[in-house]
Amino acid sequence: MEKIVIRGGIPLKGSVTVSGSKNAALPLMCASLLSRDEMTFHKVPALRDIRTTKQLLLQLGVQLDDFTPGTLRIKAREIIDHTAPYELVKTMRASVMVLGPLMAREGRADVSLPGGCAIGARPIDQHLKGLEAMGASIELQNGYIQARANRLEGADFTFDLKTVTGTENLIMAAALAKGTTVLRNCAIEPEITELAGVINRMGGCIVGAGTDTIVIEGKDRLQGIVHEIMPDRIEAGTFIMAACITRGDITVSECEPEHLAALLEKLEEAGLKVETSERQVRVISNGRVKSRNIETNPYPGFATDFQAQYMALMALGDSDCYITENVFENRYMHVQELVRMGARIRVSGRVAKVQGVKELSGAHVQATDLRASASLILAGLSAKGVTEIHRVYHLDRGYEHLEEKLANLGADVRREKDDML
Repeated sequence: MEKIVIRGGIPLKGSVTVSGSKNAALPLMCASLLSRDEMTFHKVPALRDIRTTKQLLLQLGVQLDDFTPGTLRIKAREIIDHTAPYELVKTMRASVMVLGPLMAREGRADVSLPGGCAIGARPIDQHLKGLEAMGASIELQNGYIQARANRLEGADFTFDLKTVTGTENLIMAAALAKGTTVLRNCAIEPEITELAGVINRMGGCIVGAGTDTIVIEGKDRLQGIVHEIMPDRIEAGTFIMAACITRGDITVSECEPEHLAALLEKLEEAGLKVETSERQVRVISNGRVKSRNIETNPYPGFATDFQAQYMALMALGDSDCYITENVFENRYMHVQELVRMGARIRVSGRVAKVQGVKELSGAHVQATDLRASASLILAGLSAKGVTEIHRVYHLDRGYEHLEEKLANLGADVRREKDDML
């Protein structure tokens, strides 16, 4: 086990470059199963979830080649196994996204029910209902989804609720299905648009990605391409809030400002100076932030993946504010750790009341999930004294070279062996 140790109170200044998006890379790696040709991806982040997905693809018989850092070649000429085993899927919910492409290409998949962060129930019933609408038979046996079909057929399917991975899984399933599929009430996150764009470049026919209705005309085969992964908008937003919470001045490069619109709007309301240009955001903070309410919602609303980091920032606000979590019902596990650092936060159901304090104090805290880890990093950067963050393996699922990037901005941060756990 490892921990991250931070001596806080240093305003961060300088420029940082955003890595490729984890949430775009994972479905694209799964989409490589749709073609027998070689796929080459650039700007693949070096993350634990990426390594897990590589292991899963190798399990299926896919050839992988990391011939340079950040570049990954994938060739699924043959699929020799159709099982996504529990020992891999339990660590990462996104593993379930092999279900759609395996069914599209092979008509067979045995996928363990997923795991991942303990931030609330994230059922995959919408994935399964969509596949059944396309002609698949689905059984649950011993904790595994057993899906079968001769060939999936186009269908008209409406999601009961917005689901990012569900939308992505059914897009991939429909890409090789017979006929036309219409998906309604789709999620509209940028990573979905990225996936659809890549499949279209592979020879697919997808119209409407980025809207709530997507039409997919199934093809008999798809070809391999070379693609550069889009920037990670959650990493970008985390660094932006690091500038805010440390009263610093950071330029975040190689990002897409339009993907951050809801966050940037709220930060401007909180008194931060925000400057945007093509693929770049600069945030300048010279004083205490103004407390401002937020509610999380699916894109283009305020992202649930920013909620924990924003709460750390609002813990230092000039008055009171309310944070409402509308996406996951159990995403306030970071609250008790922030309270250990001197934050004043009370939770009632989905609403957290945050009473701003003048400063936080360093403490021993434990990360509970990926974004909770980031919130504790931000709190530690601003706190008086030393903060030790334990169980940082969560952090490694979604942030590439985080300590190195923070150190380059002036932070006093290091990773050490954790003898407490």
